[in-house]
Amino acid sequence: MADKKTDRRQAFGAYFFEVSIDGGPVCYFRSCSGLKSEAEAQEIAEGGLNTTTHKLIGRTKYPNIVLKQGFAGWELFELRKRFMDDSTSPIKRISGMIKQLGPGGKPVAKWGFKNGWICKWEGPDFDAGKNEISIETIEIAHEELTKE
Repeated sequence: MADKKTDRRQAFGAYFFEVSIDGGPVCYFRSCSGLKSEAEAQEIAEGGLNTTTHKLIGRTKYPNIVLKQGFAGWELFELRKRFMDDSTSPIKRISGMIKQLGPGGKPVAKWGFKNGWICKWEGPDFDAGKNEISIETIEIAHEELTKE
């Protein structure tokens, strides 16, 4: 019989993660959301069957990935501008990796996104009455989320 202590899985803190975009340097963000995948349910009624409908798998949707970090430079804004410039053809989309880190900084889970582009950049809010870090936010629209 297996030892119960070795079979227990441990949950890791959601505060310890890193993000890389296009294989570039690792960025440390304050928060990350949008790691979701949802398939539409297509209901089909069958003639003569009045007790239920059949539910078939429809299109898969991925919400935008939202990343927030302390504002420290213009790199993410410049990356956003790359997608706003119509003179650059073809526009190269981005891919990236989000890693959940466990004890000692060892990756315990990885999610990848493909065919993405920064659809929104939001600069920091300024308020002289508060003592906070300036936060910038980016949203990445993408077409695929993978579990590595």
